[in-house]
Amino acid sequence: MAVEITHIDYSDLSGGLVRMMDRFKEEGTLTGEIEDDDRLRDDPNAALLGLLYDQRVRAESAFTGPLRLKDRLGHLDMATIAEMDFEPFQEHFSESPAVHRFVNKMAGNTQKVAAHIADEYDGNAANLWSDGADLDTIEKRLQNLPGFGPAKASKIKYVLHYFGHRDFSDEA
Repeated sequence: MAVEITHIDYSDLSGGLVRMMDRFKEEGTLTGEIEDDDRLRDDPNAALLGLLYDQRVRAESAFTGPLRLKDRLGHLDMATIAEMDFEPFQEHFSESPAVHRFVNKMAGNTQKVAAHIADEYDGNAANLWSDGADLDTIEKRLQNLPGFGPAKASKIKYVLHYFGHRDFSDEA
């Protein structure tokens, strides 16, 4: 499905997310697969986990990682993920192709993030940003999640904007 997104300035960034946004300008897809882009637009939990996984792997693989996990589990229900025993969860995470190359660390962080989202945001990552909070507040909320430091949290603006979860074109 073709999506209209107003482009925002991302000249302060470098790396894989920039490559994805450049591809979107040129080809109309962030991940290289429009279906995957649509699935990330439809699932705020997947978009958040994609940003979590955007570490020492190709950005496209990071953002499609949650889609692989969802296909294996049949859901991205954060409360259910948080409550799963680690070993069976880790097995789903490590099936080929793995959700992330650092299976143990990222499987653990996924469960910790899922617990936080389940407890603090009613199981829906969109509740981190859908209340009209300003960007600074959203970034601070992210930094309370395992695996999200200031640098990673600063990318949320682009993830939300380009995956259609929140329009930041007025703030560009």
